[in-house]
Amino acid sequence: MKTIEKFYRKIAEYLAKRVKPQTIQFTISVSFTIVSVCSMGILGVTLYNRFVNRMEDMTIESSEQLSNQTAINLETYLRNMRRISDAMYYSVIKDKDLAIDGLDEEMDLLYEANKDNLISIACYAGDGKLVAAAPIANVKAGVSVLGQEWFQDAVSQLENFHFSIPHVQNLFDDPSYRYHWVVSLSRTVELTNNGGTMQGVLLVDMNYSSIKQLLEKVNQDISKEYVYLMDRNGEIIYHPKQNLIRTGLLGEDNQDVSGYEDGTTREHFEKENRMVTVKTISYTGWKLVGVVPMETFSMGLEETRYLVILLVALALLATMILNQLVSARIAKPLKKLNDSVKEWEAGNLEPDIYVGGSLEVAHLGKTLQSTVAQIRQLMKDIVTEQEEKRKSELDALQSQINPHFLYNTLDSIVWMITGERYREAVFMITQLGSLFRVSLSRGKTIISIEDEIRHAQNYMSIQKIRYKNKFTVEFQVEDAILSCCTVKLVIQPLLENAIYYGMESMDGDGEITVVGYRKGDDVYVEVRDNGLGMPDEMVDALLTENNRVRKHGSGVGLINVHNRIRLRFGEPYGLEIDSCLDEGTTVRIHLPYIAYSPENTELLEGGRLKQLKGGTAG
Repeated sequence: MKTIEKFYRKIAEYLAKRVKPQTIQFTISVSFTIVSVCSMGILGVTLYNRFVNRMEDMTIESSEQLSNQTAINLETYLRNMRRISDAMYYSVIKDKDLAIDGLDEEMDLLYEANKDNLISIACYAGDGKLVAAAPIANVKAGVSVLGQEWFQDAVSQLENFHFSIPHVQNLFDDPSYRYHWVVSLSRTVELTNNGGTMQGVLLVDMNYSSIKQLLEKVNQDISKEYVYLMDRNGEIIYHPKQNLIRTGLLGEDNQDVSGYEDGTTREHFEKENRMVTVKTISYTGWKLVGVVPMETFSMGLEETRYLVILLVALALLATMILNQLVSARIAKPLKKLNDSVKEWEAGNLEPDIYVGGSLEVAHLGKTLQSTVAQIRQLMKDIVTEQEEKRKSELDALQSQINPHFLYNTLDSIVWMITGERYREAVFMITQLGSLFRVSLSRGKTIISIEDEIRHAQNYMSIQKIRYKNKFTVEFQVEDAILSCCTVKLVIQPLLENAIYYGMESMDGDGEITVVGYRKGDDVYVEVRDNGLGMPDEMVDALLTENNRVRKHGSGVGLINVHNRIRLRFGEPYGLEIDSCLDEGTTVRIHLPYIAYSPENTELLEGGRLKQLKGGTAG
């Protein structure tokens, strides 16, 4: 923590040395420019991001529309294949008794009507024996359908249609010795033989090229975007780069995509960000996948990015010019007012204070005029009525403040005025007024610690000027105790003693520290100095001798402060003194923790400490 504080302190010192005070016009112009740059930057980035997001949304929408349309076309094709299967089953097989009628004629007619999309139609008995087939009925030697996946799927799930992945048909002898890639549609059927029924399997081998052509047409219209088809288990049915995938030269995350829900998902695959749109095909469980690399639409954003930058730059230029004009208009009256103040600082007691500009600046000018007049009058009053004022103020303080202190302070003010040190004179007058205001406190005895600390600060400000900064003073008071009750004029006498008995005889610089803190239900305020200190016997006598002789002091001695605190708060409270010769003295004020409020103040003023909740009576 200390290292961090030291670092920040060094930065602050560096900036204080390097950054010189600037004119208000410069400050306003720079501030407006910085705000404008930030605003325009944020606006530009926001607009660009909204445009990018809109482009992404449009791309996603386009991809989803393409997938939906492709899915509709594919579903239409598969629905036609299903109709062929239904027509064969319900219109032919269910009306035929295999012991009397054959299926070949009707099957051939159905095949001829749909041969563009079909490779073959076949019907098998439950034992795997071929019942009928079209257009070729010559079964290959050694081929058994019982172990093939499409047959087992149909037998195991009787109520469903089953679509296989693309494979080479190897069931029948083809005179042309051609190999056909097919997608098999299989289902369980009920065969009639001699009036009885038995289980069979109807097989419709669709031409895979029809599906391939449908999807190839979609992929031809797209650049780096592509569409592929897979089954519910992630096995690829069609891919525009299927050969590369099979050889391992190209990868595809089809297994991961098989777990995606329908819709668009963003993913990162092989160092590439892309959007994947998934659409499930009815009847089959197949999934149509559209892949859109993010770079396909980000490439078209370069011109848009440059356009946004150009517009932001032009807006910034216009804003900077406007800032210059506005800052100059605002700063001109303030500059004139500042020139008037400089004239006053130079010694002209009756300067021509500028009044003009905006309402605020004009009001400031009028206020300054009034202030200058009041100060002039105040200086005259101080010079002509010094003795009368001193006497009246001493009477108001009721002997609580040393008359010599007031005399010396007022003399210092007169010397300052005579020497034309008006600012210091005004400061001392202000501090003295605040000092008296707290001292009087409208006749109240109980005030807040905050007011007592303020009174002490005013007192020390005056003393530092009188003693020409012979000593330093530091206040370290916790915020938690500022709103607590205290007897007024308990800190100032301690500070006075620290100055008179600790600082006056020192050769070096004196140090006085006021420390305030809370400890449990008690409040402590310590006045520490690095003066000459006192022997133990003198320390013991300070709080017991009522007629102690003083060379200096306010008349409000330590014993007085001690007794007033105990009178209000009880025997446990008051002053504690620690001193060591040649090291310094610490006088500690011990108070109860009582919140400063009208109710508590009234009780303490009336001497009713016992009625305070949580209070301690002596």
